[in-house]
This record gives sequence, C-alpha cells and structure tokens, in this order.
Amino acid sequence: MNLLAGLGFNTVVVMVGVAALGCAAGAAGTFAMLRRKALVSDAVAHGTLPGIAGAFLLAALLGRAPREAAWLMGGAAIAAILSLAAIEWLARRPRIGHDTATAAVLACGFGLGLALMSVVQTLSVGSQAGLEQLLFGSAAGMLPGEAWLMGGLAVLVLAVIGLVLKELSTVAFDPDFAATIGLPVARLDALVALLCASVVVAALPIAGFVLAVALVVIPPAAARFWSDRAGVVVVLAAAIGSASALAGAALSAILTDTPTGPAIVLVAALFFTVSLFFGRARGLLAGGAA
Repeated sequence: MNLLAGLGFNTVVVMVGVAALGCAAGAAGTFAMLRRKALVSDAVAHGTLPGIAGAFLLAALLGRAPREAAWLMGGAAIAAILSLAAIEWLARRPRIGHDTATAAVLACGFGLGLALMSVVQTLSVGSQAGLEQLLFGSAAGMLPGEAWLMGGLAVLVLAVIGLVLKELSTVAFDPDFAATIGLPVARLDALVALLCASVVVAALPIAGFVLAVALVVIPPAAARFWSDRAGVVVVLAAAIGSASALAGAALSAILTDTPTGPAIVLVAALFFTVSLFFGRARGLLAGGAA
C-alpha cells in the first residue's frame, strides 16, 4: 500500500489507462485469434502509418497544424478501414489466401508509410518532430482524459462482444455450421476486425502500434491454453491483458529508465510462456497440445 501511495497521481493514471487498454485489446483480439486472423490487426496497425503521414502532409499543404490530433487520428482511421477492405477484397480473389492478403497489405502499408514519413522529415515545418512517437507511443505520458478514453473503449468492446457472444462463438468454432443456420459470417468477421482496428487506432497516441498489436495478439493466445470455451477465453484474455499492462506500468515506475511499452510486452510474454506450459486445457504439461 505504501508503495502504491508513493507512485504518484500520474503513475496511477498511466496504470489505470493501460489496464483498460489491455482489457479492450485482449477481448477484441480473442475472436480474431480463434478465427486464425490475429495478424489482421498487425496489418491494420502498419496500414495506419501512411494514413498518419498522409494526413500530416495534407494538413501542412493546407496550412493547418500538422500534428493536430484530429488530422492524425482521422488519417489513421481512414487508412485502417481501407486496409481492412483491401484484406477482405484480396482474400476473396482466386488463389489468394487470407494469410497472403494480410501479409501483402502489411508490407505495402508499411513500405508506403516509411516512404511518406521520409517526405515528412524533409519538410521545413518544425512541428513534425516527434511524429515517430506514434510508432512506439508514450504510455508514460498518458493524461487523465486519455485514461478515461481507454476505459470507455474497454466498456464498448466488452458490451459489443457480450451482445453477440453466442454468434461469434459459433462462427469461431464452426463457420460452416454458422453459415448453414443463417448467421452472417462475413459481417461477424468484419465486426471482429473493426473492433481490433478501433483498439489499435485509439491506442496509437498512447501505446504506439507496436504495443497495441502486442496486446491484441498475446493475451488471447495465452488465454487459449486455459479453456476451450469462447466466453471464458474472452474473460481470461481481458484479464491477462489488464494484468500485463498494470504490472508492466508498475515495473516501469519502480525500475528507473525502463520504458513502459516494452515492459508491458515483456510481462505479457511471461504470461504467454507460463500458459504455454501450465495451461489447463492446452498447456504442454497438461498434455493438451496438438
């Protein structure tokens, strides 16, 4: 208790905010993982880079403040939606699987983003410095308003999943049966992808897309080792995401010069390793691994 009291208001804000982000990301990523589409969030995250750089260039061209959050996040959101649409369109083409479509969009988005970022760096606009923070985020500088935003995001994600949990579970474990009984499989997949994209875009200024993607992918993968029930996996993924973010932020506050984002990812990786060996349903020591 004395240790928590000594952390200070800013540290508590960061811990609460990243815990909410971990909860939202873990829950949103569960059904993407169960549908073997976890890398879609990675592709979308990389796809936001040209959107951010393009929005910066457009704002500078129009004489507006290039680093204004509305411009950058608007560009990121548009790019995320276009990336999702490109993946789904390519995946439906003959001889192009979903993995290939995802990898293609990821590579193209990241390459285009780096090219546009190099153009941004040549501008005389002094405020472009620091744009690269969106790559790695600045979780340690989270403001109370951003922590509230993460809390609202977590509530929204959990509410949406709760409303269609039965349908998402059916699609995740038996998509053919789901289509047979009339469930809109494509729309439910799109809903999952949209949730993941929303988490990634909302988390960009705070966590950067590297941490956001890690929280979308690792907690659901760890939770899968503990249960075969979709609802339980969602709860566990949200809990592991929150615990990883909370512990990582605490370690960053206690250990000097330890960045928050990498600390959170390392704690999540520890949860994954423990689950891999000791998970009750599929852990190696439980004999459940295929």
